[in-house]
Amino acid sequence: MINLVDIFKALADETRFKVLTLLLTHDLCVGALASRVGVSKAAISQHLQILRKAGLVTGEKRGYWTHYTVERSLLQEIAGILAETANRTISDEALCPRVSSRNTDILERREMNMCKGCCEHPEKLKGTPEECSEEQINKCHGDTKDHPCKEDKNK
Repeated sequence: MINLVDIFKALADETRFKVLTLLLTHDLCVGALASRVGVSKAAISQHLQILRKAGLVTGEKRGYWTHYTVERSLLQEIAGILAETANRTISDEALCPRVSSRNTDILERREMNMCKGCCEHPEKLKGTPEECSEEQINKCHGDTKDHPCKEDKNK
C-alpha cells in the first residue's frame, strides 16, 4: 500500500518537483541534476533522498556515479487513485438536507434532524438538539428558518 501523504509531501517542494520532471526525460546523476536545477550537489542529494523514501525515484550505480530514474508505475498508480477519487459520486446519505437541491420539499427536510447527523459545528451546540437556543442554531447552521431544532422547541 502506498502512502499518498508522503508522496504528496515529497512532490510539494518546487525543487523536488523540478528534479522529478527532469528525471522523466533522462536518467541523470546528482551532478547533472544540480547543474540543471541550479542548486548544490548536497541539496540535490537531500531532495533525492526524500524522493527515494517516497518511492518516486530509484538509483542505479553506473561506474562511479548513481543515475536516478522515476518509478513511472507508481506515478501511474497515483494518477489512477486520483482519477478514482475525482470520479466518486456523492451518496444521498452524505448530502446535507439543508443545502441539498435533491431535497427541495420543505416538509421532507423538516423530518430530517440536521443536528443529529449533519451539524457543521457540533461543538457549538449545548445538550441535545432539542435544547438548542436559536442563537446556538444560528452559530451552527446559519439561517434558522425551517430548522428541525427550532420547530421541536416551538411544539
